[in-house]
Amino acid sequence: MKMIICEKPKVAKTMASALAEGKVKEKRINGINYYEIEKNGEDIIIVSAVGHVYTLQQEHPTRGYPVFNIKWIPSYKVSKEAAYTKAYILTIEELAKQADEFISACDYDLEGSLIAYNVIRYACNSEKGKRMKFSALTKKDLINSFEKMEELDHMNAYAGESRHILDWYYGINLSRALMQAIRKYGVYKVMSIGRVQGPALAILARRELKIKNFKPTPYWDLWAQTKNLTFMHIKNKFEKEDEMKNSFENSKSPVKVSKMKRTALKQKPYPPFDLTSLQTEAYKIFKFQPSQVLEMAQTLYEASMISYPRTSSQKLPESLGHKEIIDKLSKFPLYSDLIKKYVKTFKPFEGTKEDPAHPAIHPLGNMGKLRINEMKLYDLIVKRYLSCFGEEAKREDQEIIIKTNSEEYSIKGRRTMDKGWFEIYEPYLKLQEVTLPELKVGDEFEAKFGKDKKMTNPPNRYTPASIISTLEKHNLGTKATRSTIIETLYKRGYVDGKSIEVTPFGLVVYEVLSKNCNEILDEKLTEYFEKEMEKIQEGKLAEYLLIEEGKQTLTTILDKFKEKEDIIGKLLSEKFKTTSQNVIGKCPNCGEELIVIKSKIPGKQFTGCKNYPKCNTSYPLPANSLIESTDKICEKCNTPIIRVIRKGKKPFEMCLDVNCETKKDWGKYKKTTKKKTTKK
Repeated sequence: MKMIICEKPKVAKTMASALAEGKVKEKRINGINYYEIEKNGEDIIIVSAVGHVYTLQQEHPTRGYPVFNIKWIPSYKVSKEAAYTKAYILTIEELAKQADEFISACDYDLEGSLIAYNVIRYACNSEKGKRMKFSALTKKDLINSFEKMEELDHMNAYAGESRHILDWYYGINLSRALMQAIRKYGVYKVMSIGRVQGPALAILARRELKIKNFKPTPYWDLWAQTKNLTFMHIKNKFEKEDEMKNSFENSKSPVKVSKMKRTALKQKPYPPFDLTSLQTEAYKIFKFQPSQVLEMAQTLYEASMISYPRTSSQKLPESLGHKEIIDKLSKFPLYSDLIKKYVKTFKPFEGTKEDPAHPAIHPLGNMGKLRINEMKLYDLIVKRYLSCFGEEAKREDQEIIIKTNSEEYSIKGRRTMDKGWFEIYEPYLKLQEVTLPELKVGDEFEAKFGKDKKMTNPPNRYTPASIISTLEKHNLGTKATRSTIIETLYKRGYVDGKSIEVTPFGLVVYEVLSKNCNEILDEKLTEYFEKEMEKIQEGKLAEYLLIEEGKQTLTTILDKFKEKEDIIGKLLSEKFKTTSQNVIGKCPNCGEELIVIKSKIPGKQFTGCKNYPKCNTSYPLPANSLIESTDKICEKCNTPIIRVIRKGKKPFEMCLDVNCETKKDWGKYKKTTKKKTTKK
């Protein structure tokens, strides 16, 4: 009997329906569904994991660092939140006893390969197996994948395992080092830093410091108005006032047309989506967060509506069957007219990026019931795909240059002559159409001249989408993990806002580490390990060699950290107590920030309004405790809800108003009586 291992329950059900030559037998043990089918005269069991059902844990728990003694164990033994995985593991273990061949049908990437490998070696007690490779959950793709199975992709699994081990080594050890350092100075703050998180914070912090240290400088624009048009001086920006004044005084009416330029352009379609470009475009158009885009794309994939989303490819090979996909899409009213009018070929335009595992993200020609945001994302993917088959757009660049004495002013325009693929992708295009009037060289007319003084602007902050693109350029993280890394920076209070602003505390973490242990923030080191993992994937490097190298490198970093631990801890704790981490919410009376204020009496503290003395709102706080904001408001008293952290005790949450009805039973103990029982 063969056992096929899928990554998620919904995929297992789809797999069974696709491969079965007869009736699918849906069975259930431990509350978990699995499927029995027949194919090619063989019995097959199809089971499911639920993502990573095994995780890394320290073999002999300790609180210090460094820690390198780790092992894989079932996730439910580590986290209560993973308790649901126990039934899946038990089900696979029980059914594996009946099977003599194991087949990985998890997502074909490092994570999916590792998930299946762990299930096969720990739940199925085997090191051997086969591998199904597919990029879409259609019947055709799954059958083809089954019939062309290969040996288990050990190299992918080893590369994935090395990533998890290195991430654990760096994440646990560096985070423990940070927290141990600040705890010496009485700050019990949950902190984290990691192999990718550190460089990501550094990229954001360097941009933040550029913004904060930016000193605006003046410049001047000169303009000429005539024929209801505004021409700008060809120098663009005058940084020297004297030079600007000379040009302005030399600008006299009338003016003459000195040049007329018209340039024909052909604009090819945008390449099909890879995951990063999909996340970037969906954020730009819909303001969808990158993690939200990945989640919705996964839903569309599992519904057999799009191909596998975690890809870095911009290629659409002929083998995908584009005519069949487009024929299916043409049956939907939403796309039928577009396809009929504008899709003239089945050979798509492609980008340059490649992914050996998967093609670019594309629709499969199916459509089911979707939520509003899922439908928006699906429509974006379909129209991007269809636009790749559209004809080139034809545009014209225009420029008119006028002259007065020795000064020249110009105006530029651009117009579309033939929309081509624009017709398909137009809802998501922002085209600037400026058509200039027909003038002739030598035309002369009156003009009005003016000048504007302006100030230079600082660089823009990163958005959640643009930082993911930047991480990809630096080869930091993976397609699947980059959005999670940014979310972690938000959770730790290192960054804030839709336009990502590094918080005062985040800047302190960056500055303290960059001065005392810069290796933690070194993106080149992280990028080096990423390239080494690719060598494992290609079979050019043994996994244990990379892990050992990573361990030795980290040990050197931790030794340096320990030498500076007191300095790092002191600086972080001092800055923590004076940064916006002490802001715990808005004042319910005036809307200003409420901050934690330390009393002259050791351990005593209270929260007061920043608007004092205009607003004297204040609330007492528990003594000798760390206070953190939760960004939540009490529904009863409208005051901020805080988290109270005390040494050696379990953290708890409460609102600020001591008279709030949520506290009416605090300090009271209900008497309980045990009923007497008599034996009969």
